[in-house]
Amino acid sequence: MFRFAHPDFLYLLFILPALVAFYVYALILKKKAIKKYGNPALLAELMPEVSPKRQHLKFWLLFGAITLVIFVIAGPQFGSKLETVKRQGIEIMVCLDVSNSMLAEDVTPNRLDKAKQMLAKLTDGFTNDKVGLIVFAGDAFTQLPITSDYISAKMFLSSINPSMVSSQGTAIGAAINLAARSFTPNETSDKAIILITDGENHEDDAVGAAKAAAEKGIHVNIVGMGDPKGAPIPVPGSNNYMKDKEGNVVITKLNEQMCQEIAAAGNGMYVRADNTNSALKALEKEVDKMNKSELDSKVYSEYDERFQIFAWIALFLLIADFMTLDRKNRIFRKVKLFS
Repeated sequence: MFRFAHPDFLYLLFILPALVAFYVYALILKKKAIKKYGNPALLAELMPEVSPKRQHLKFWLLFGAITLVIFVIAGPQFGSKLETVKRQGIEIMVCLDVSNSMLAEDVTPNRLDKAKQMLAKLTDGFTNDKVGLIVFAGDAFTQLPITSDYISAKMFLSSINPSMVSSQGTAIGAAINLAARSFTPNETSDKAIILITDGENHEDDAVGAAKAAAEKGIHVNIVGMGDPKGAPIPVPGSNNYMKDKEGNVVITKLNEQMCQEIAAAGNGMYVRADNTNSALKALEKEVDKMNKSELDSKVYSEYDERFQIFAWIALFLLIADFMTLDRKNRIFRKVKLFS
């Protein structure tokens, strides 16, 4: 089998006809210039060392070298062989709270953006692991099924905002239950849920959901966002804060006790995020402790690179072009090899 690793570079071959056309045009201009000085046949007798055939040979040597260099850049590959790749890793489902309370600015820039920054950095440390993403407020839904495509994970992560979930609230239990069902069936690797929330206004049995997940061998780790003292919730696009029906500014507080209870029930850890990287480091340490096992095996064809022969021929042609003079060699003037 034969293929090119970078077939897009083959479009450079279109410059070759242009080079030939330019060379022919240059020859025509050269002949016109010689005719201005007299009869070309007589002028040729006055220039016995000039060899037109050598000049043609030099061009075609250079032309051949450029052609081969283009093929080298395109990466010719011959043959193929099958290889099995085994990946050792873990599976992590991230549950991210996107309720309006996550817009509070008791951490910089706000709870939600801080959580997104932390998750992006955590994802950067993954290699062969799988990650999925669930967003929740009054309800929970899967934003990204579990995958090893970290680029997609970060892309989906960057687009998250509170408007994604119309019903407000904090359905932590629903998020945990959905995450527990989202792992790859029959995988033997360690599985964990990372729940990022302020724990406020929880609406269901989050502790019971964490216990059920722990019984399946899934650790439920909680990252608490915010300050227990509370902070107002900015109204997006204005300088105002959210108010209740009586006109009082709503203060949202981190329900740290609830977060700790969920983590304890889920055999996981609890850590509170602040303006440092302490929460991220704690998560990374927890992930590193998890047992990695073979997630899957991939069999794929690997082609053998064969650009070297093209490169050596191109080098030989360039050296030949450099060694070939425009004029006849005085020593071998009587040899009629080129003229």
